[in-house]
Amino acid sequence: MASSLGELTEHVRAFAREREWERFHTPKNLAMALGGEVGELLAELQWLTPEQASAVMSDPELGPRVRAEIGDVTIYLVRLADVLGIDLVEAAVEKLEEAGRRYPVEAARGSARGIPSSHDIG
Repeated sequence: MASSLGELTEHVRAFAREREWERFHTPKNLAMALGGEVGELLAELQWLTPEQASAVMSDPELGPRVRAEIGDVTIYLVRLADVLGIDLVEAAVEKLEEAGRRYPVEAARGSARGIPSSHDIG
């Protein structure tokens, strides 16, 4: 079992290689598959109240489904980053540093205005 992001990347890469799926794992195809899996995750949470969503992992039926969808999202994201040569940890740290500059603690603490919208993130 993989215990680090690097080990998971190797495991996913080997999984694809053993099945000779590399030719299908183009950035476009992987991004589309990732989007589909994110949609499936959203579908599991879509009609839940905020309270139900916060407690979803305690639900014996929904919890495992949410966990499985998050697993699928992670696998496709890891594979896409691997194919593109992106270090996921490095990319995330850089993005957090950028967000820290754009949303300093003093201006953003406790305010929804400090939460970036989708057009602010990219």
